[in-house]
Amino acid sequence: MLPPSPHDWTPADLLRFYAEAGYDEALEEVAADRFAERRQPARAQTRPPDAAVPVEQAKMLQAGEAAPPRPAAPAVAVSVPDEEQAARARALAREAKSLDELKEIVAGFDGCNLKFTAKSLVFSDGNPAAALMLVGEAPGAEEDRAGLPFVGRSGQLLDRILAAIGLDRNSAYIANVIPWRPPGNRDPSPLETEICRPFIERQIELANPKVLVTLGNPSTKLLLKTQTGIMRLRGNWTSYLTASGIEIPAMPTLHPAYLLRNPGHKKLAWRDFLEVKARLGAAG
Repeated sequence: MLPPSPHDWTPADLLRFYAEAGYDEALEEVAADRFAERRQPARAQTRPPDAAVPVEQAKMLQAGEAAPPRPAAPAVAVSVPDEEQAARARALAREAKSLDELKEIVAGFDGCNLKFTAKSLVFSDGNPAAALMLVGEAPGAEEDRAGLPFVGRSGQLLDRILAAIGLDRNSAYIANVIPWRPPGNRDPSPLETEICRPFIERQIELANPKVLVTLGNPSTKLLLKTQTGIMRLRGNWTSYLTASGIEIPAMPTLHPAYLLRNPGHKKLAWRDFLEVKARLGAAG
């Protein structure tokens, strides 16, 4: 029986305590000088502190022998379940015979996780029969609340740009590549973009505008199938090819949100939209 307080223990009591606790042998022949260890620089840690080292391997390390290599982890096949959803989106998009049907299909589609974090489906705004269609990337917080694209500060700037070339939302059709707001306005992931791609492609095909304007880098790269940056592409006419083989004149330009952050580049967007105005005029 040990004394009630550790302060009253004798060395024999302490040894008895360790024996009863299961510590029945010393780990080293000579006691370690912990004060000397503190004065030495810390050794580089070669493995995570919680990594378990087998007993045999520890003995080999202490003896200076090389430890046998660990067996390689078995290869695991990586699957992309979202590819199934992208294929489903392509099949559903092809079924739409009108923009109204496409909107109903997108509203009922549950294969993209963004739908479950967004408040609203942001499908389109403006006149679907208009000669001009503009496509951005994804809705923000204000668009998510309103259920309409480009209604925040960037949308107000877009309205002023359209007014400068004699247009408004009744004479243009506006949409986004992604119809649901990504949480926290983060960039859509490549898989989310690929899942939503068939819907915007079918939307453009059904609207069949005379001129398509891609707003910003993401929508330009996706729709025009290019890796060239927007600053090199903007202001140069190219073509958007629909699934049915129809070519639509396309003008890549800067996104209004970018122009709000870089007002000095508004003159570049102004030149691009003057080109759009001229092309629309020539198309009648």
